[in-house]
Amino acid sequence: MRICLVTPAGARSSYGNLATAERWATFLRQLGHGVMVQEVWDGERPDMMIALHARRSCSSIARYTAAHLERPLMGILTGTDLYRDIRFDEGAQRSLDLATHLVVLQDAGQAELEPRYCAKTRVIYQSTDPSPPPTKRHFDICVVGNLRTEKDPFRAAVAARLLPGASHIRPTHAGRAQSVEFAEEARTHMEKDARYRWIGELPRWRVRKLLSHTRLLVQSSFMEGGANTLSEALAAGVPVIASDIPGNVGMLGEDYPGYYPVGDEKALAHALERIEADAAFRQLLEARCAARKHLVTPEREQGALEDLVNEAAKYSRAG
Repeated sequence: MRICLVTPAGARSSYGNLATAERWATFLRQLGHGVMVQEVWDGERPDMMIALHARRSCSSIARYTAAHLERPLMGILTGTDLYRDIRFDEGAQRSLDLATHLVVLQDAGQAELEPRYCAKTRVIYQSTDPSPPPTKRHFDICVVGNLRTEKDPFRAAVAARLLPGASHIRPTHAGRAQSVEFAEEARTHMEKDARYRWIGELPRWRVRKLLSHTRLLVQSSFMEGGANTLSEALAAGVPVIASDIPGNVGMLGEDYPGYYPVGDEKALAHALERIEADAAFRQLLEARCAARKHLVTPEREQGALEDLVNEAAKYSRAG
């Protein structure tokens, strides 16, 4: 089968969306499909389209459907789709209607959709390969995500300055600054706290290396569809302190004990202080993350994608 995979962000995409597109293209090729990865559909005639991002891919989705109404079209919903755009943007809303199949990336995602979309929606967790266990020499923590508003990128930096002077926590932030202003703000945080480091954007292999040397991932976002970073942490055996947004809860589970109220640096500082000082709490988070590691294996994600592609291939809009 010839599949067009549309990812509008391209080579300078945020880490998560680009990683998803590259990983799915690899899986599909391993399954014997021909895959064309494009930022915008070029008008060629594939057997199926998979479009990442309901709003940003809306023009490709609309043109493809107009040209090939009878063919399957799979829409992959990102965090900004689920938790913002489908509520207000007509293009994103139209994409939901036109897609024959929808994919959300964590269990809570389906709750954001109107009931009429549920029958054509599937949950596919994003996967990653296992990383080496973290080292124990320092209490290094990390934040992985581009510096943009949706990520609440500096919450960990602010929280770290609220910790007791005796704390050994050292935050390292990997991610590309969306603007000059974000880069300047990161440098200001480094000037205010010598323990905080912003190291810019890293390729995936270096993100995994960073996680292998850290004791904790802080996932502070205001909105997420199902963060690749959380998958990386689960696979690496690294516990997580996360904002209590639906995208994180859908990845880690409703009863996960490592949440803090989104945007609350005092609560985050308290959680960081506790995980550094309380070995039992740290072990509890590690155990809860280990219990969900099976959700992010490449074999599971590829199998779910294969099942969905096979289902979509049999789809006929005419019934």
